[in-house]
Amino acid sequence: MSQDFSGKVAFVTGGASGIGEAVVKQLAARGAKVVVADLKLDAAQATVDAVKASGGEAAAVAVDVSKIDQVEKAVQFAVDTFGKLDLAVNNAGIGGKAAKAGDYTFEDWHKVIDVNLNSVFYSMKYEIAAMLKNGGGAIVNMASILGTNGFASAPAYVSAKHGVVGLTKAAAIDYAKDGIRVTAVGPGFIETPLLGSATPSETLNGLRALHPVGRLGQSDEVAALTLFLLSDAASFITGSYHLVDGGYAAQ
Repeated sequence: MSQDFSGKVAFVTGGASGIGEAVVKQLAARGAKVVVADLKLDAAQATVDAVKASGGEAAAVAVDVSKIDQVEKAVQFAVDTFGKLDLAVNNAGIGGKAAKAGDYTFEDWHKVIDVNLNSVFYSMKYEIAAMLKNGGGAIVNMASILGTNGFASAPAYVSAKHGVVGLTKAAAIDYAKDGIRVTAVGPGFIETPLLGSATPSETLNGLRALHPVGRLGQSDEVAALTLFLLSDAASFITGSYHLVDGGYAAQ
Protein backbone atom coordinates (compact mmCIF):
# COMPACT_ATOMS: atom_id res chain seq x y z
CA MET A 1 0.00 0.00 0.00
CA SER A 2 1.28 3.45 -0.85
CA GLN A 3 1.45 6.28 1.62
CA ASP A 4 -1.12 8.45 -0.09
CA PHE A 5 -2.78 10.78 2.38
CA SER A 6 -4.90 12.65 -0.15
CA GLY A 7 -8.18 13.73 1.45
CA LYS A 8 -6.82 13.24 4.98
CA VAL A 9 -6.59 15.95 7.62
CA ALA A 10 -3.71 15.80 10.09
CA PHE A 11 -2.96 17.64 13.34
CA VAL A 12 0.66 17.81 14.51
CA THR A 13 1.75 19.34 17.81
CA GLY A 14 5.24 20.76 18.03
CA GLY A 15 5.02 20.93 14.28
CA ALA A 16 7.20 23.99 13.73
CA SER A 17 10.61 22.38 14.16
CA GLY A 18 12.57 19.16 14.45
CA ILE A 19 10.66 15.90 14.17
CA GLY A 20 7.30 17.66 14.07
CA GLU A 21 8.30 19.82 11.14
CA ALA A 22 9.61 16.79 9.25
CA VAL A 23 6.31 14.97 9.87
CA VAL A 24 4.31 17.98 8.66
CA LYS A 25 6.31 18.31 5.45
CA GLN A 26 6.21 14.60 4.65
CA LEU A 27 2.46 14.40 5.27
CA ALA A 28 1.78 17.44 3.13
CA ALA A 29 4.00 16.10 0.34
CA ARG A 30 1.80 13.01 0.27
CA GLY A 31 -1.45 14.91 0.01
CA ALA A 32 -2.60 15.52 3.58
CA LYS A 33 -3.98 18.83 4.77
CA VAL A 34 -1.95 19.57 7.88
CA VAL A 35 -2.54 21.79 10.90
CA VAL A 36 0.76 22.87 12.43
CA ALA A 37 0.17 23.42 16.15
CA ASP A 38 3.04 24.98 18.06
CA LEU A 39 3.78 27.24 21.01
CA LYS A 40 5.46 29.65 18.59
CA LEU A 41 2.90 30.84 16.06
CA ASP A 42 5.45 32.61 13.88
CA ALA A 43 7.50 29.43 13.56
CA ALA A 44 4.37 27.41 12.83
CA GLN A 45 3.41 29.88 10.12
CA ALA A 46 6.89 29.64 8.60
CA THR A 47 6.42 25.88 8.33
CA VAL A 48 3.00 26.41 6.76
CA ASP A 49 4.49 28.86 4.26
CA ALA A 50 7.12 26.28 3.29
CA VAL A 51 4.42 23.65 2.79
CA LYS A 52 2.35 25.97 0.61
CA ALA A 53 5.40 26.94 -1.41
CA SER A 54 5.82 23.26 -2.23
CA GLY A 55 2.20 22.95 -3.32
CA GLY A 56 0.74 21.54 -0.11
CA GLU A 57 -2.09 22.63 2.15
CA ALA A 58 -1.55 23.63 5.77
CA ALA A 59 -2.64 26.03 8.49
CA ALA A 60 -0.99 27.25 11.67
CA VAL A 61 -2.39 27.52 15.18
CA ALA A 62 -0.75 28.60 18.43
CA VAL A 63 -1.08 26.21 21.37
CA ASP A 64 0.45 25.67 24.78
CA VAL A 65 -0.14 21.93 25.00
CA SER A 66 -0.01 22.02 28.80
CA LYS A 67 -3.23 24.08 28.82
CA ILE A 68 -6.41 22.05 28.36
CA ASP A 69 -8.48 24.87 26.91
CA GLN A 70 -5.83 25.74 24.35
CA VAL A 71 -5.55 22.12 23.22
CA GLU A 72 -9.31 21.89 22.83
CA LYS A 73 -9.38 25.06 20.74
CA ALA A 74 -6.45 23.93 18.59
CA VAL A 75 -8.09 20.60 17.71
CA GLN A 76 -11.35 22.40 17.00
CA PHE A 77 -9.41 24.79 14.76
CA ALA A 78 -8.26 21.81 12.71
CA VAL A 79 -11.83 20.54 12.33
CA ASP A 80 -13.19 24.01 11.54
CA THR A 81 -10.43 24.73 9.02
CA PHE A 82 -10.42 21.48 7.07
CA GLY A 83 -13.75 19.89 8.01
CA LYS A 84 -12.65 16.83 9.96
CA LEU A 85 -9.71 15.07 11.63
CA ASP A 86 -8.19 11.81 10.42
CA LEU A 87 -4.62 11.79 11.73
CA ALA A 88 -2.78 13.18 14.73
CA VAL A 89 0.83 13.24 15.86
CA ASN A 90 1.33 14.30 19.46
CA ASN A 91 4.92 15.38 19.23
CA ALA A 92 5.35 18.51 21.39
CA GLY A 93 7.83 18.07 24.21
CA ILE A 94 10.63 19.54 26.29
CA GLY A 95 13.80 18.09 27.75
CA GLY A 96 13.60 19.55 31.23
CA LYS A 97 16.39 20.32 33.64
CA ALA A 98 19.05 17.76 34.48
CA ALA A 99 19.08 16.69 38.12
CA LYS A 100 18.95 13.53 40.20
CA ALA A 101 15.52 12.37 41.33
CA GLY A 102 16.07 13.47 44.92
CA ASP A 103 17.20 16.92 43.79
CA TYR A 104 14.47 17.55 41.22
CA THR A 105 12.28 20.50 42.12
CA PHE A 106 8.50 20.16 42.20
CA GLU A 107 8.21 23.01 39.73
CA ASP A 108 10.54 21.39 37.20
CA TRP A 109 8.85 18.01 37.66
CA HIS A 110 5.37 19.34 36.98
CA LYS A 111 6.52 21.35 33.96
CA VAL A 112 8.00 18.29 32.24
CA ILE A 113 5.07 16.04 33.13
CA ASP A 114 2.57 18.65 31.95
CA VAL A 115 4.22 19.18 28.56
CA ASN A 116 5.41 15.64 27.84
CA LEU A 117 2.67 13.46 29.33
CA ASN A 118 -0.43 15.37 30.38
CA SER A 119 -0.51 17.13 27.02
CA VAL A 120 -0.69 13.81 25.20
CA PHE A 121 -3.76 12.89 27.24
CA TYR A 122 -5.34 16.30 26.62
CA SER A 123 -4.64 16.07 22.90
CA MET A 124 -5.94 12.53 22.53
CA LYS A 125 -9.11 13.36 24.44
CA TYR A 126 -10.13 15.92 21.81
CA GLU A 127 -8.56 14.15 18.83
CA ILE A 128 -10.42 10.93 19.62
CA ALA A 129 -13.73 12.79 19.95
CA ALA A 130 -13.22 14.31 16.51
CA MET A 131 -12.14 11.00 14.98
CA LEU A 132 -15.16 9.16 16.38
CA LYS A 133 -17.39 11.58 14.48
CA ASN A 134 -15.37 10.81 11.37
CA GLY A 135 -15.56 7.02 11.72
CA GLY A 136 -11.95 6.41 12.79
CA GLY A 137 -8.40 7.60 12.44
CA ALA A 138 -4.81 7.09 13.50
CA ILE A 139 -2.77 8.69 16.28
CA VAL A 140 0.97 8.51 16.81
CA ASN A 141 2.36 9.63 20.16
CA MET A 142 6.00 10.69 20.17
CA ALA A 143 7.65 8.93 23.09
CA SER A 144 11.41 8.36 23.21
CA ILE A 145 13.98 5.66 23.65
CA LEU A 146 13.65 6.78 27.26
CA GLY A 147 10.15 5.36 27.22
CA THR A 148 11.84 1.98 27.64
CA ASN A 149 15.29 2.86 29.04
CA GLY A 150 16.39 4.94 31.99
CA PHE A 151 18.80 7.86 31.84
CA ALA A 152 20.79 9.60 34.55
CA SER A 153 19.49 12.93 35.88
CA ALA A 154 16.30 12.83 33.79
CA PRO A 155 13.65 11.46 36.18
CA ALA A 156 10.77 13.60 34.91
CA TYR A 157 11.51 13.08 31.23
CA VAL A 158 11.96 9.33 31.62
CA SER A 159 8.78 9.05 33.69
CA ALA A 160 6.78 11.10 31.20
CA LYS A 161 7.92 9.07 28.21
CA HIS A 162 7.24 5.77 29.98
CA GLY A 163 3.79 7.19 30.71
CA VAL A 164 3.22 8.04 27.05
CA VAL A 165 3.88 4.43 26.12
CA GLY A 166 1.41 3.18 28.72
CA LEU A 167 -1.22 5.72 27.72
CA THR A 168 -0.81 4.69 24.10
CA LYS A 169 -1.45 1.04 24.91
CA ALA A 170 -4.50 1.78 27.04
CA ALA A 171 -6.09 4.08 24.45
CA ALA A 172 -5.40 1.61 21.64
CA ILE A 173 -7.35 -1.09 23.45
CA ASP A 174 -10.20 1.29 24.27
CA TYR A 175 -10.75 2.43 20.67
CA ALA A 176 -9.64 -0.50 18.51
CA LYS A 177 -13.23 -1.43 17.66
CA ASP A 178 -14.01 2.18 16.79
CA GLY A 179 -11.45 2.21 14.01
CA ILE A 180 -8.94 4.41 15.82
CA ARG A 181 -5.38 3.11 15.92
CA VAL A 182 -2.94 4.49 18.50
CA THR A 183 0.79 3.81 18.41
CA ALA A 184 3.94 5.30 19.88
CA VAL A 185 7.35 6.02 18.38
CA GLY A 186 10.54 5.91 20.42
CA PRO A 187 13.32 7.94 18.82
CA GLY A 188 16.89 7.65 19.99
CA PHE A 189 18.83 10.89 20.26
CA ILE A 190 17.94 12.95 17.20
CA GLU A 191 19.63 16.04 15.81
CA THR A 192 16.88 18.55 16.61
CA PRO A 193 16.65 21.97 18.27
CA LEU A 194 15.72 20.13 21.49
CA LEU A 195 19.34 19.05 21.82
CA GLY A 196 20.29 22.69 21.36
CA SER A 197 23.07 24.32 19.41
CA ALA A 198 24.76 25.07 22.73
CA THR A 199 25.28 21.38 23.54
CA PRO A 200 29.03 20.84 24.05
CA SER A 201 30.71 18.79 21.34
CA GLU A 202 31.97 16.29 23.89
CA THR A 203 28.39 15.74 25.04
CA LEU A 204 27.23 15.16 21.48
CA ASN A 205 30.08 12.74 20.93
CA GLY A 206 29.01 10.88 24.04
CA LEU A 207 25.44 10.66 22.79
CA ARG A 208 26.58 9.39 19.41
CA ALA A 209 28.55 6.66 21.15
CA LEU A 210 25.37 5.39 22.83
CA HIS A 211 24.06 4.30 19.41
CA PRO A 212 25.72 1.28 17.78
CA VAL A 213 25.37 2.91 14.36
CA GLY A 214 27.75 5.61 15.61
CA ARG A 215 25.64 8.70 14.92
CA LEU A 216 22.58 10.63 15.99
CA GLY A 217 19.30 10.15 14.14
CA GLN A 218 17.69 12.56 11.72
CA SER A 219 14.19 14.01 11.96
CA ASP A 220 13.26 12.66 8.53
CA GLU A 221 14.05 9.13 9.70
CA VAL A 222 11.61 9.45 12.58
CA ALA A 223 9.03 11.05 10.31
CA ALA A 224 9.28 8.16 7.86
CA LEU A 225 8.35 5.66 10.57
CA THR A 226 5.59 7.96 11.83
CA LEU A 227 4.02 8.21 8.38
CA PHE A 228 4.07 4.44 7.99
CA LEU A 229 2.18 4.05 11.26
CA LEU A 230 -0.38 6.65 10.17
CA SER A 231 -0.87 5.00 6.80
CA ASP A 232 -3.24 2.25 5.69
CA ALA A 233 -0.20 0.01 5.33
CA ALA A 234 -0.20 -0.19 9.15
CA SER A 235 -3.90 -1.11 9.39
CA PHE A 236 -3.20 -4.11 11.66
CA ILE A 237 -0.86 -2.19 13.97
CA THR A 238 -2.15 -0.58 17.15
CA GLY A 239 -1.11 -0.34 20.78
CA SER A 240 2.54 -0.86 19.91
CA TYR A 241 5.72 1.09 20.59
CA HIS A 242 8.22 1.37 17.75
CA LEU A 243 11.87 2.27 18.22
CA VAL A 244 13.92 4.26 15.73
CA ASP A 245 17.10 4.40 17.75
CA GLY A 246 20.16 3.26 15.84
CA GLY A 247 20.40 0.15 17.97
CA TYR A 248 20.37 2.00 21.32
CA ALA A 249 17.99 -0.45 23.04
CA ALA A 250 19.69 -3.53 21.59
CA GLN A 251 22.72 -3.18 23.86
